[in-house]
Amino acid sequence: MKNTISRCLASLCLMTTAGVQVATASELKGAQASSTPNVVIIYSDDVGFGDLGAYGSKLIPTPHLDELAAEGLKFTDGHCSAATCTPSRFSMLTGIHGFRHGVRILAPNAPMAIKPEMFTLPRMFKKAGYETAVIGKWHLGIGDGKTAVDWNADVKPGPLEIGFDYSFLLPSTNDRVPCVYLENYRVRNLDPKDPLYVSPKAPKGFQGTVYPDGTKDRSAMTYYPSTHGHNNSVINGIGRIGYMWGGKSALWNDETMADEFVNQAKKYLSTRKKNQPFFLYWAAADIHVPRAPNPRFKGKSKLSFRGDAMVQLDWCAGEILKSLEDNGLAENTIVIFSSDNGPVYDDGYEDGTTVHTSTKETDRGHDGSGVYRGGKYQIYEGGTRVPFIIRWPGKIQPGTTRALFSQIDLLATFADLLGVKLTDDQGIDSRNMLPALLGTDPTGLPFMIQEARGVALRQGPWKYIKPNQKKKNGRAKAQLYNLDSDVGERNNIIAQHAERAQSMSQLLDHMVKDSKGVRQAVGKQAP
Repeated sequence: MKNTISRCLASLCLMTTAGVQVATASELKGAQASSTPNVVIIYSDDVGFGDLGAYGSKLIPTPHLDELAAEGLKFTDGHCSAATCTPSRFSMLTGIHGFRHGVRILAPNAPMAIKPEMFTLPRMFKKAGYETAVIGKWHLGIGDGKTAVDWNADVKPGPLEIGFDYSFLLPSTNDRVPCVYLENYRVRNLDPKDPLYVSPKAPKGFQGTVYPDGTKDRSAMTYYPSTHGHNNSVINGIGRIGYMWGGKSALWNDETMADEFVNQAKKYLSTRKKNQPFFLYWAAADIHVPRAPNPRFKGKSKLSFRGDAMVQLDWCAGEILKSLEDNGLAENTIVIFSSDNGPVYDDGYEDGTTVHTSTKETDRGHDGSGVYRGGKYQIYEGGTRVPFIIRWPGKIQPGTTRALFSQIDLLATFADLLGVKLTDDQGIDSRNMLPALLGTDPTGLPFMIQEARGVALRQGPWKYIKPNQKKKNGRAKAQLYNLDSDVGERNNIIAQHAERAQSMSQLLDHMVKDSKGVRQAVGKQAP
């Protein structure tokens, strides 16, 4: 029995990106159903490459994530697909680049970015026989956009319409309204006598709770004031983006949000169906603004709210890993930790994070992007190169890999691992990178698209940045860097390598314009 499973895993390890067929799910499960791994993705928010001790942080203690990195495979060239949250989450869950559907950072009342008819990562797992759940930050929209969401009734479509069996959500982000938890279709703890509305103005005749307006009364922001754009409804002394009315009984507590998400994960892990593999997408609010870590984490880093929120996130990861152990699940569970985009410092609140006006943003000597340039919103490496760690005990050898890998490829990669065949119109930008994920391919992707307020192409150590045509004053220009010799992307060498830049520009244009997606446009190898 064990030999059968071992032979299947060995065949996986011998795969290359040339497209060799892998073992099917039936072969992997062979004589023992428990050989099919559970999958947990711990997805952080605004955590940069340099925010973990395992990736070089000296001022933020992250012992639990460091231990995960020591027990698993640590990628030093792992990427989210975009330098902002909504496109990255969309791409990871659909295997499609956000720009193909015009996906950008969503407003509080935005409809679902992932349409119910789309094939998704949770749908792929369900096709392989998995139970699926999402807990934490969503920010992919709610509702169909045809009618306003009624927060006092069934709130849908949502995660359950795209393949999740259970959901416990922060519907948008913690700096946006509504500031309530959504469990499956219903707002948790909502009092019908104080109905909830999300709109610029209160409904006619509204008699419920009215929150302070930060644009009219900055003194209402008692937790800390906003710096820009986070000053509409003031909830728990913190200004938010957008306005909400009513729903006081359902309000979250910012300082206990991490505890709530951890407790929901523990509840799920202990009450799930025992005879069925599961996929859990656990999406933290940390370290996104407003950073409001539980008081027990205050001062635990050598930085301010941002550093302490990172310590809290590390604790969350440790609690989930411990819960896997306590429930006897750790040995047969793939755990992935990563982030939706690179770091950001002042992102709307005066929370004590220090930003120096220099070539690199730093916080008291700490740089969340590590040695890389840029961060959230930016096309440079710091925008999408983030921590990426995978642990699968006994199946993935612990260590460090320089293989180029993108979260957008998780859909096709897990589909191959589990024997789920994708059609040409499913996950069109997702490629099977199983050897890289297992640590047997040291190279990884031959090329990869990066997205911010424009697009770029990585091809080995080379990076081509397409001119941003929306840049003011017409000063946009193409950029080319060799990351082997210029890790900080400081020396634009496009003039010295015009032919290479032209070739990369053509490849990038080809992939972006081809509606069939990267997988169909160019296959697994560059032309």
